[in-house]
Amino acid sequence: MGTVLGVAMAMLLLTGLSGLKVDREYQRGVIFRLGRYKGTMGPGIYWIIPGVDQKVQVDIRTKTVDITPQEAVTADSVTIRVNAVLYYRILDANRAINKVENYEMAVYQTAMTTLRNVVGQAILDEILQNRDAINDKVQTIVDELTEPWGVVIEHVEMKDVEIPLGMQRAMAKEAEATREKRARLIKAAAEYEASKMLTQAARNIAENPAALELRRLQMLTEIGIENNTTTLVMLPSDFMLVAKQATEFLAKGSGVNGQPSGAIAPAEPATQSPIPFEPELVRQPDEPLLDALD
Repeated sequence: MGTVLGVAMAMLLLTGLSGLKVDREYQRGVIFRLGRYKGTMGPGIYWIIPGVDQKVQVDIRTKTVDITPQEAVTADSVTIRVNAVLYYRILDANRAINKVENYEMAVYQTAMTTLRNVVGQAILDEILQNRDAINDKVQTIVDELTEPWGVVIEHVEMKDVEIPLGMQRAMAKEAEATREKRARLIKAAAEYEASKMLTQAARNIAENPAALELRRLQMLTEIGIENNTTTLVMLPSDFMLVAKQATEFLAKGSGVNGQPSGAIAPAEPATQSPIPFEPELVRQPDEPLLDALD
């Protein structure tokens, strides 16, 4: 009799110990008693009635769903393929078990169809340039649909957008045309600024004839140096007149040709005469070149 009682006590003890359950911090236990929802337990240690209570364990950590590439037609009738990754977690273990048969598959199917629908409502440029807006819209819609299941959508990220080869070529041509347009605008702006500076320089030279003559002489010197030639140039008559008067004045001052010192001869009528000119001595631009001697 004592042996039977001991065996019964041992079996009762083992049965009681089998009802002890331990859940980690990221686990929750949904308890059913005789088929009815009793409560959600965990984390830590707790006890259920063996043979009467049944436990369904739920992981509440963030899970990742990789959405396979989906083919969609955009609002501007371009067929593309997109894929994305979705992050979600269980907020209410009771609803995740009791409101939907398989919450993982339900979340995946909802995210897949929502992504395809949202992409179909946008044009290609919006999808390529405003991915964040597409991601936020998909996240909002999926989160609203999965909220009754006790699931919260943390983030949606669209990864790849596959565009047809013909569309890629068209986009490349468009980008090239845009860059060419920008380059032409920059060049036109530079030419406009240069023309303004040239206009101002022309005004300054017009107000100062001496500066114009110096610039002409400088250009003639540059031409002569580049070609290594001796050039005959028609100098302006007023320039020749001033040069001749200065020469006669210096000659008379030194007593040349028997003229008294200090006497100034009357100026002869101004004429334009061809004179030989060495580029190292005279600089005169913008006047007609008569001849070039090698």
